[in-house]
Amino acid sequence: MSMFKWIRISTKLAVLLTAGILGVAFYYSTANIHQLLTENYRLNKAIHNLTQEEQIGYAVLESQTRDPSGRVINTVRFVQTAPDNPKVVVSEQLFTIPSKVVYFDALIVKFNDDFVKDGKERALYLWRRIYGEKTPPIEGQLIETPGTSPERYDSITRSLRFKNKQVFWDAIWDLANNTKRLSEYGITAVFGNAVYIRPKPGKVYLFKISPTGQIYPETISTY
Repeated sequence: MSMFKWIRISTKLAVLLTAGILGVAFYYSTANIHQLLTENYRLNKAIHNLTQEEQIGYAVLESQTRDPSGRVINTVRFVQTAPDNPKVVVSEQLFTIPSKVVYFDALIVKFNDDFVKDGKERALYLWRRIYGEKTPPIEGQLIETPGTSPERYDSITRSLRFKNKQVFWDAIWDLANNTKRLSEYGITAVFGNAVYIRPKPGKVYLFKISPTGQIYPETISTY
């Protein structure tokens, strides 16, 4: 057998072996999330206990300056609140955005009646990015890191065994790329429309969500 033919055969075998390994890895990943969503009573109960939310966080202007070119620089404090109590803070972050207008976007994950079985949809709201009006969204600053477990959903994370936490949250975050990946379990995802504010001193911007899943800001003078 010629050396050239042997190299071709070896290359094909390597490709088949790699595909086989990736296929097995995908199978076990799918199998794991299937087991979690169909057999994990504690996870199901934690999701079932999610409340219908109206307010999911707020933002305030910490400082506003200008760079040497005169461009406005906003430093914004962004706060996430507990699912069952909008007065309880679970996360605070500071973001410096070189823009008069500041955008926020979120991934809304819905659990419909096929999953919770009581006729009432539940939803998770995963804040994704914050960015200015001239910044492409994909280059925005991360609010939550994809694949991680958000602090505001600690009750769901605690319902999972350590080895299953990453499996679950990877699958949920992956809905940003494939909104129907888990639809057979009654789970779908939609992006909240990116909402924006024009921060002003002395104002608080409450982020609220409508029954249809649309996020919108409400401006008040005190909180």
